[in-house]
Amino acid sequence: MKVLHFFKTYWPDTFGGVERTIHAICTGVASQGIRSDVLSLSEKPQENSRLFDGHMAYKAKLDFEFASTGFSRSVFGRFRTLQAEADIIHYHYPWPLMDVVHFSAPRKKPTIVTYHSDIVKQKTLLRLYEPLMHRFLGSVDHIVATSPNYIASSPVLQRYRGKVSSIPLGLSEKSYPPVDEALKAKWRKQLPERFFLFVGVFRYYKGIHFLLDAAEKTGLPVVLIGDGDPSYRQDAERRGLKNVHFLGSLPDEDKLAILDLSLGLAFPSHLRSEAFGLSLVEAAMRGKPMISCEIGTGTSFVNQHEVTGLVIPPADVPALAQAMQRLWNEPELAVPLGTAARQRYLDLFQAEQMADRYADLYRKLIAKQ
Repeated sequence: MKVLHFFKTYWPDTFGGVERTIHAICTGVASQGIRSDVLSLSEKPQENSRLFDGHMAYKAKLDFEFASTGFSRSVFGRFRTLQAEADIIHYHYPWPLMDVVHFSAPRKKPTIVTYHSDIVKQKTLLRLYEPLMHRFLGSVDHIVATSPNYIASSPVLQRYRGKVSSIPLGLSEKSYPPVDEALKAKWRKQLPERFFLFVGVFRYYKGIHFLLDAAEKTGLPVVLIGDGDPSYRQDAERRGLKNVHFLGSLPDEDKLAILDLSLGLAFPSHLRSEAFGLSLVEAAMRGKPMISCEIGTGTSFVNQHEVTGLVIPPADVPALAQAMQRLWNEPELAVPLGTAARQRYLDLFQAEQMADRYADLYRKLIAKQ
């Protein structure tokens, strides 16, 4: 069996949450005799089309971007060629150009969509896109949401409830480098003895400004790993927040070392654009308690209130500050929450489990043909 994954970006151009998920599926199903290809866009398609961890990362030329959507003329022909060689087409939503490409090619193969997120920010454009979106989602054979929470809270997914199932995102511990004790010792010298950690790209929906407010309110140390919008660092410097430490983007081995040293993960994403939160899964994998917001998405599927961490209302600085103070002052609470988080990762969020469920779904779709 051969599966073609289709998304706007992939390694080596970018390797964010969706891309990591595609990679985990491709590598995970390979042990079951399922081959995978990935088609995405790139400014340098010839240079960046290459074999990656046992599967091909094919590229079409990225012509331009508008409203977070990549456009390409050559992707139509590239898709038709690769589609002809595949047994199943696996789309990763949202990406409006993908819908157009889907209808431009003969539809003779089973189709599956992993629905990573509603379209939240571009509300005006969404009204123009909605007819195409519903035609696309109505035409595919199956839709996978990344959590039952998202199915329950998404009006779009409720419309297709009869062909929607949930497969949680997963991470493989084996894909991460081992944590070197010397590296931990290095970071231990540079960072506060105890601190809360944020990990993620600095985007509008991550709630970083609320985290800065809570850090100012409580005086508790906060370390941030990631890059993106520089205004957050500038704001912290303007306010003179000496207890807030920006480390920039770091390799996985440094990230895990710092995560191990932290008291827990502060993840205050306040908008539905945060559909799941793989940083939460990383924290659970390392046995750390979490603070997150109830936004009706997968964040509250990963982090369960009073079980693996604390869940607070979104955009609520006093609640965030109170949650941070609670974990800081009550180790008898923080430690068992971290232990439960690790167990929840083992039970639900391993990449191998995710890949097995996708492999089963692929076989069922093939059997229906």
